[in-house]
Amino acid sequence: MAEKGPKGGQQKGGQPDRSGQKAKGKKGAPEQPQAAAAEAAPEPEEKVPARLRLRYESEIMPELMRELKIENRMRAPRLSKIVINLALGEARENVKLLDAAVEELTVITGQKPVITRARKAISNFKLREGMPIGAMVTLRRDRMYEFFDRLVNIALPRVRDFRGVSDKSFDGRGNYSLGIREHTIFPELNLDKVDKVKGLTISIITTARSDNEGYMLLRAMGMPFRGAGGDQAVRPAA
Repeated sequence: MAEKGPKGGQQKGGQPDRSGQKAKGKKGAPEQPQAAAAEAAPEPEEKVPARLRLRYESEIMPELMRELKIENRMRAPRLSKIVINLALGEARENVKLLDAAVEELTVITGQKPVITRARKAISNFKLREGMPIGAMVTLRRDRMYEFFDRLVNIALPRVRDFRGVSDKSFDGRGNYSLGIREHTIFPELNLDKVDKVKGLTISIITTARSDNEGYMLLRAMGMPFRGAGGDQAVRPAA
């Protein structure tokens, strides 16, 4: 008869039996820290959509479709992007001015701008190729709608002797450009920290196929054109 070895002793071949030790180690192992951290992590806050985008989808788009006799919602004109450009020629002599402009443009738009550089050298202006001369921001989606909402309802009415913007600044494809002489009209800026008043160029890019469609879109979204209080369906001839 074969002899039986003691429990937890040696297996066949003289090697020690470690199965009991392994099982015991697994049973007493502490919980993983990742699981505890996942349970303790707070839930992300739900982002509130831009109010102008909601108004466009519920009110402005259906009205434009009726006026322009458009049946497909995807064909209705809408905002595509907004490009804000700040040119600062003095930056070639004082780089600190450009740093301040980047910080102020970040406060105005809520997005970090990109440094723009000279594409070619111009000796008369002491300009070398690649020299930083300004900053630019491209806004899309909710940030675009939020900026447009603040522009037409808060910033532009703060312009001195403001009587509306011109309707002659369309490019023939439904896109509109607007120049602002003083960037201090935006209330987000702390005027005590502004060392120099700067100008901005705002380009509003739309999906409109003509200037008439672009005009009707921007007017419906609140752009204060001069003389827009009369005929609400036809844009003045360019």
